[in-house]
Amino acid sequence: MTTAQLGKRLGVSQQRASLLEKAEADGSITLKSLEHAAQGLGCRVIYVFFPEQPLSQTLQSRAEKIADQQLRAVEQTMRLEDQAVTDKALRQETRARLLDQLLKRPARLWDHP
Repeated sequence: MTTAQLGKRLGVSQQRASLLEKAEADGSITLKSLEHAAQGLGCRVIYVFFPEQPLSQTLQSRAEKIADQQLRAVEQTMRLEDQAVTDKALRQETRARLLDQLLKRPARLWDHP
């Protein structure tokens, strides 16, 4: 389809259709313009965020990161007070409990950067 044909279908000039194509090619087109073009072509725009990994994996990774941050902060405080916990099993249990609590309320996973 030529830009003249596109312009006619969209109800705009050939120059405007050309600018629309250029904006689409360089990534500067707006959603409003895309929707207008889609309607003129008998189409519709579907705008989607597609996750790079499954949501369950995203939540688990985020919970692990936060749990580890919280655990390190507590361990630092305990070391400063000469109450360091050296038992690896206790650390793992504490981390597991933190993860469980975080995953029970997933909205809390986004409270921190």
